[in-house]
Amino acid sequence: MKQRILFVCLGNICRSPAAEAMMQMLVERNGLTDRVLLDSAGTYGGHSGERSDARMRRAAAARGIDITHRARQVREEDFERFDMIIAMDDNNYEALFRLAPDRAAQQKIYRFREFLRRNPNWSYIPDPYYEGHEGFELVLDLLEDGCSTLLENLR
Repeated sequence: MKQRILFVCLGNICRSPAAEAMMQMLVERNGLTDRVLLDSAGTYGGHSGERSDARMRRAAAARGIDITHRARQVREEDFERFDMIIAMDDNNYEALFRLAPDRAAQQKIYRFREFLRRNPNWSYIPDPYYEGHEGFELVLDLLEDGCSTLLENLR
């Protein structure tokens, strides 16, 4: 049975699709594609159908990560479909808690910071949308840290 993981940020154009793509790369490198299903979504639907932010795609591509995801909003059925729903920050964590249909669904929600090992001082994954190139690089560094830990937990 596959472990099903959904990464969530606000608009689903920067952090969560990058987390999905980063994790997908790690899953493929470790031969676990038959054991893990990944997706991403946003708590805000204003970018639905759009490609990820071009700056994030460029920064990820420089690391060999291909972000192909199209933005979508979190749906109630996601709480049934996924085993883990991982929020990039506290605002999205709280939004997910409000969207969850019941307590069992709420127990599937995690903060990405729970998986940070090399960067434990970060309490959230910052939104790089209004930042320069360095903001996107920082996010990718944090995502690599957390996704590596998450991968270890799945083994």
